[in-house]
Amino acid sequence: MADPKRWQIGLVGYGEVGRILAEDLRRQDIKVVAYDIKLGGEQGVKLKEHAAKFGVTLAASHAELTAKSDFIVSAVTASQAVPVAKACAAAISEGTWFLDFNSASPGAKQRAAALIDGAAGRYVEGAVMTSVPPYRIKVPLLLGGPGARELEPLLNAIGFAAKVASDKLGVSSAVKMCRSIMIKGLEAMVIECFTTARAYGVEDAVLASLTETFPAINWERQGAYFFQRVIEHGRRRAEEVREVAETVREAGLTPWSAEGTAERQAWVADLADEGLFGQKNTKVFARSADWRIEADRILAKIKRSR
Repeated sequence: MADPKRWQIGLVGYGEVGRILAEDLRRQDIKVVAYDIKLGGEQGVKLKEHAAKFGVTLAASHAELTAKSDFIVSAVTASQAVPVAKACAAAISEGTWFLDFNSASPGAKQRAAALIDGAAGRYVEGAVMTSVPPYRIKVPLLLGGPGARELEPLLNAIGFAAKVASDKLGVSSAVKMCRSIMIKGLEAMVIECFTTARAYGVEDAVLASLTETFPAINWERQGAYFFQRVIEHGRRRAEEVREVAETVREAGLTPWSAEGTAERQAWVADLADEGLFGQKNTKVFARSADWRIEADRILAKIKRSR
């Protein structure tokens, strides 16, 4: 259909990003169908409640969602980008748009595109250029691929803030991946630096020095935010940075920094899964405004394990 407001939009992945997109699309009375492998598990109750609240139809499989959708957004963990494309390709209708929202390497995006385009769908890569929650559907989005210029005005007509980066696949994701070397790496370094400084009782001196060198950054506030995001989303971030490492390898470099970042992000995620930072899926989880509280929990855990 030419009018995107009349599309039925399929969301593969009903996590934080999927739910935000669903809310903003439903506020425009756009039909939304969603599928997530977690619907059958413990988190399924929460997802079903959200869907009922916002009028989102839930599908029982990738195939059911694909068959019902005029436009599909894949918003899953990085490692699932290609498997989801494969699952959707098996049922996609000719000409159906498939927007890959995932943080995957250029090579992974090209493999996903081959699956969708090979089944007569229309694959476009999307690179989300910053955290979604503050911007919601208007998060800066770079598009890539042969269909990107045609899809751009359709997306923007339903609230996205999309811009074409290239007609060539892999360019948008390369921008995203290179940015993540820095951003996700900075998150990991802040957690390592601040927690170590706290262990030695020198955090105030370290923060003062950082402020002197980088006065534009509020290190207290930024530190708290980085701790919050990694505690809540470290697992997904670790997967993304492993894709970043693959991107670095594809360029011919050894991804020492990216691999270390992935390990630190995953380490924090493991601690979160153990319950170190409180109960997940509550309003207070990963919301502490003082990074020292979380650093002290980490240090106490380390002390107990020695």
